[in-house]
Amino acid sequence: MTRRSLILASGNLHKVEEFKQLLAGCSFNVLSAEICGGMPEVDETGATFVENAFLKAEALRRLAPENAWVLADDSGLEVDALDGEPGVYSARYAGADASDTDNMAKLLKALGGVPLEARTARFKCALCVIDHKELVTNYEGSCEGRISTSVSGSGGFGYDPVFIPNGYQKSFAELGSAVKSKLSHRARAVQTFRFARRDGS
Repeated sequence: MTRRSLILASGNLHKVEEFKQLLAGCSFNVLSAEICGGMPEVDETGATFVENAFLKAEALRRLAPENAWVLADDSGLEVDALDGEPGVYSARYAGADASDTDNMAKLLKALGGVPLEARTARFKCALCVIDHKELVTNYEGSCEGRISTSVSGSGGFGYDPVFIPNGYQKSFAELGSAVKSKLSHRARAVQTFRFARRDGS
């Protein structure tokens, strides 16, 4: 039986590779948006991660082959001491063209003087899947932790070098992909999707 295609609605190569690892062994042929000519520009106007994930999935669905499934995610960091910021603006916290370094610098500056025990935060992820019949389903995952006082580690991407997951003393960027693939918000959302598809937890 030919495996159905699952196309990832992202132009972020780091994220695409992470998803391919998380979905390894599933019943889909996991493909990047390049098969559709690349990920189209999407105006992420949603007020929640779920809404933005749907906007991205819907945009790629229009370009995808008729029988393919599309999976999009929207994810970000919520910091309690900043009333949930940067939230849905995580990727552009320091501006529309901000780099990961720019975003982390702004975050650490905003938390200046906040003690470590009050720097609680979480990564959140919302997945939106549109199947070959255009049925839309959503899956969510989160990872609790805290924000460090400095950047540590060279692995991962985004805010990984400043996020310390609960139960650990090192950042995601220091812990490596083996640990992150079990703990991360994205991993937990994918696990929920895979369980719903009976592809394993």
